Amino acid sequence: MTQHTIGIIMNGVTGRMGTNQHLLRSIKEIIAQGGVKISDDEVIMPDPILVGRNEAKLQELCKRSGVQKYTTDLESVLADPNYQVYFDAQVTGRRAPAIKKAIQAGKHIYCEKPTGTTTEEALELYELAEAAGLKHGVVQDKLWLPGMLKLKRLMENDFFGKILSVRGEFGYWVFEGHSVPAQRPSWNYRKEDDGGIIVDMLCHWRYVLDHLFGNVKAVSCLGATHIEERIDEKGNPYKCTADDACYATFELEGDVIAHFNSSWTVRVRRDDLLTLQVDGTKGSAVAGLRECYIQHYGNTPKPVWNPDIEQPINFYEGWSKVPQQEPFDNAFKAQWELFLKHLVKDTPFPWGLKEGAKGVQLAEKGIESWEKRCWVNIDEL
Repeated sequence: MTQHTIGIIMNGVTGRMGTNQHLLRSIKEIIAQGGVKISDDEVIMPDPILVGRNEAKLQELCKRSGVQKYTTDLESVLADPNYQVYFDAQVTGRRAPAIKKAIQAGKHIYCEKPTGTTTEEALELYELAEAAGLKHGVVQDKLWLPGMLKLKRLMENDFFGKILSVRGEFGYWVFEGHSVPAQRPSWNYRKEDDGGIIVDMLCHWRYVLDHLFGNVKAVSCLGATHIEERIDEKGNPYKCTADDACYATFELEGDVIAHFNSSWTVRVRRDDLLTLQVDGTKGSAVAGLRECYIQHYGNTPKPVWNPDIEQPINFYEGWSKVPQQEPFDNAFKAQWELFLKHLVKDTPFPWGLKEGAKGVQLAEKGIESWEKRCWVNIDEL
């Protein structure tokens, strides 16, 4: 058996997403399954070291995950040749400076998004990594969600015909903290700390739209700060300076129109925290994180507008659930495995730092559209 051991510097995994999705449900699970299998006699095995500023949190996380090594000294581990990969899940403002150091140290890069606080900064990371001949990837997890994969299969089988529009609904009520504790960190609601739902979610919608439905050509965006005061982690009130809701329309290649409502101030009455409705000439689908429901042209009801009588049509009855035709792994773990294969076997991996820069670009253009109250074109990077 040939085992390729890949040392991974994991910086910022003491946060919620880094702990749960990247460490416990991805790297720990890959190690537990015996690595990433390439063939019957070849495997890739991650060898992580946890990095952060709080030693107590790192020690606790090592106990939870079974990872043996941690450090609060990023510089020393960047100088260690046993670690070939640098992974970053820190808050946005710390990400680009740390990635630059990792590139200078000759580390391959895998990181969360947004990859920078500006398009220029994010694009510079791509250019630096390319110039150094390093491999790089950006987490674009929603592409591997079961619901999105089912949508992709439907498209591959021409279920929709010509796709006309995409409608996304994302969000939930994030408690302010006055009576019920908040379930998101306070920096998300402070612009000065790189918070805001536009910066957070338009990075996601860029890769979802580009890779599933067509490249984004233009955006019209309206943001809002609906909740003006929240309570931070220490129990202190603070003024919310970042947007907590975003209402955006996108023009895509192929004359497809997409509209996404993203909000941390909405109560959910839909199938999931994220739903995408895709309408085409032959049929429609509504996908959540895991499930997908379809209505073919032949199953489409023919309603007539009449507000004076009870609605005679149950509009849910004409939809059928897409069956589970294949097993689906954790979306973050699936992309980690693809990136590790890319490192060792040079298999294709199109979700690099340039794709990350595109996400930052769309967020910037969304904010520009909001400020100018107009449509803004999305130029090629």
